[in-house]
Amino acid sequence: MTAPPPAPTRSWLREHSELGVCVLLFVLGVLVLTDALTMDVDLTQRGPVGPRTVPVVVGAGLLVVAVLLAVDVLRGGRGEAEAGEDVDLAEPADRRTVALLTGVFLAFAVLIDPLGFPIAGALLFWGSAHALGSRHHDRDPLIAAGLSFVTYFVFDHLLGVPLPGGPLMGVL
Repeated sequence: MTAPPPAPTRSWLREHSELGVCVLLFVLGVLVLTDALTMDVDLTQRGPVGPRTVPVVVGAGLLVVAVLLAVDVLRGGRGEAEAGEDVDLAEPADRRTVALLTGVFLAFAVLIDPLGFPIAGALLFWGSAHALGSRHHDRDPLIAAGLSFVTYFVFDHLLGVPLPGGPLMGVL
């Protein structure tokens, strides 16, 4: 007993699966344009570039790319399969690493207000290094703390971008 051949519609959709990316880009473009054009902005701006300019350009660009990609796919264009430089595509995804990184980023988002950027950033850098496979337990926390404090100092003091200092606010 042989299985019946696949339905023509399903086969056509499988051969033109890149159209899903086109739909996603188109929806994102419409969303960005809608948001940009309904922004409540001060109309007494100076110069030709206002707060709507970049979102309108990005939204229009997304729409143009979506249409051009759809035309290419419908004309028979196909995306090239991922060759993967040093990635074995036959291996399954490393869900443990993704879960650890997700947890580290969520912890950072929760801890940045009560602990401040220097401490939460150090935990973020150290946790990311650990999740990605570094097992230098003596030097990783030191490097993470150094990166976090330098980043805080550069942004908060040199660039004037305020970051929450947390309990170390008075020390730095």
